[in-house]
Amino acid sequence: MNQEVIFLSDGADNLRNLQLYMRPNAEHILDWFHIAMRLTVLQQMARGLPPPFDKDKDALVEYLDRIRWCIWNGNIGLALERIEMLEDTFEPIRKKMKKVGKLCSKLEELGQYIAANSGLIPNYAERHRYGETVSTALVDSTVNQVVSKRFAKKQQMQWTPQGVHLLMQLRTRVLDGTLHADFRRWKDERIGQQAEKIAA
Repeated sequence: MNQEVIFLSDGADNLRNLQLYMRPNAEHILDWFHIAMRLTVLQQMARGLPPPFDKDKDALVEYLDRIRWCIWNGNIGLALERIEMLEDTFEPIRKKMKKVGKLCSKLEELGQYIAANSGLIPNYAERHRYGETVSTALVDSTVNQVVSKRFAKKQQMQWTPQGVHLLMQLRTRVLDGTLHADFRRWKDERIGQQAEKIAA
């Protein structure tokens, strides 16, 4: 219980509440992967804007990069300010153009997401410089790749949801070092049961 624990999450309240219940004194950080993904989607939307905005798409992508830089360096106030300025720029034509409306909605979502999780956003750049974890992107992509492949019907050996759950329990016991003790306990129980049968 004295071990220092750092939780990285997507900012969902239910997950954070579980983490706080498990380790109230742990450090809680918003996973950079989830911020970066939202900004990447916005940049892709900016690149796909119709005329007359297509001429300014490079400037818009660069502006979104500045917002990314602000968040990466822990400057949440400036990031929120820039998001709001961008929203105000597009507000007059938001309802007139479908793609602009979608972009505005995504900007609004990003602003709300950053504001709601501002207490979980550290200076990612500083953490990265010191070799500390800022993202679970590698884990997320590996899990997605492995699980989606095993759930595919084309596979010769296909996983069931129950099988995945049991596999995750087994892997957790390997990682926390309790599997060996479990095997020893199961072995002792089995020997005890056999001894009772012989005695009966």
